[in-house]
Amino acid sequence: MNPARMSQPARGVKTGGRCVALPDSRRRRILLCWLLALACLQPLSALAQGGPPGYPVKPIRLVVGQAPGGATDVIARLVAPRFGEHLGQSVVVENRTGAAGSIGAAFVAKSPPDGYNLLVISSSYAINPGLYKDLPFDPVRDLAPVTLIAEAPFLLVVHPSMPAQSVKALIALAKAKPGALNFASGGSGSSGQLAGELFKYLAGVDMVHVPYKGAGPALVDVIAGQVHMTFASVLSSLPHVKSGRLRPLGVTSAQRSVAIPQLPTLAEAGVKGYRTTTWYGLLAPANTPAPIVSRLSGEMRKLLESGDVKNRILADGAQPVGGTPHQFQEHLASEMARAREIIQRAGLQP
Repeated sequence: MNPARMSQPARGVKTGGRCVALPDSRRRRILLCWLLALACLQPLSALAQGGPPGYPVKPIRLVVGQAPGGATDVIARLVAPRFGEHLGQSVVVENRTGAAGSIGAAFVAKSPPDGYNLLVISSSYAINPGLYKDLPFDPVRDLAPVTLIAEAPFLLVVHPSMPAQSVKALIALAKAKPGALNFASGGSGSSGQLAGELFKYLAGVDMVHVPYKGAGPALVDVIAGQVHMTFASVLSSLPHVKSGRLRPLGVTSAQRSVAIPQLPTLAEAGVKGYRTTTWYGLLAPANTPAPIVSRLSGEMRKLLESGDVKNRILADGAQPVGGTPHQFQEHLASEMARAREIIQRAGLQP
């Protein structure tokens, strides 16, 4: 027996008032268990403080289901740089277009729920469930609300060559030539189409819908005179109105736009009961950890309250919103119900 070890005092634990000596190997195992327990508690502590350790540790992708140049793309590219500054990582915008935003939504829905693939949506997201029965994802279960970014009206804009100088003149022209006028939108089932269908229903006119692969290309063809008119978000159409390439006839919101206050609402212009807007929000894949969703939502709300971003959104004619994930979830449910009502009333088919 080793004399050095015999000279060491016995070590042990108290059990029932007695001190029981423990072998060195057992003491080492107990110490290792304690160290492992502490190591497991550290990530939990980090989650409690707002996210997994170090999140985000790599660039974040904002997926836009609409084409470049459309209002959703404008919003995403407006907030992305500052959002990245708030999160401490670069935020990159990627367009995955098609099916009124459903292709981009399906991509994010199938992405890992780790906070690195997010989806910027427009109000078209709430329309698709009422129009399409075979979506490649479940809009309610597969994506989690993060926050509502902004809300904006549409502008009813026509090509300058159109003889109609007002909403009343446009309605008179459409009634005189049923089916002769057409309006462009960002695609079948897009919020722009529903704005046009609501106008047709309330004004009692017959116009032809021309769907495009995104609001950007639709706007380009109206500017080029290939299509008579469109219901375009103020974010994407206002610069062309100011340059004279488009003529605005009315704004679709309940109140006039602060960006173009001289323009009447469609309700003021004679289309009684007309009111619709478009909005933009942020979603994450379902099952994204709640601390990550909370972090993203909180940072976006701070961003929307900051002077430069807030003033830029306001100057473009939109209203920054913010809000919690729960508030955005309630907003989505309300908008989906409203869209179903308009689709059924207009008798729309995919």
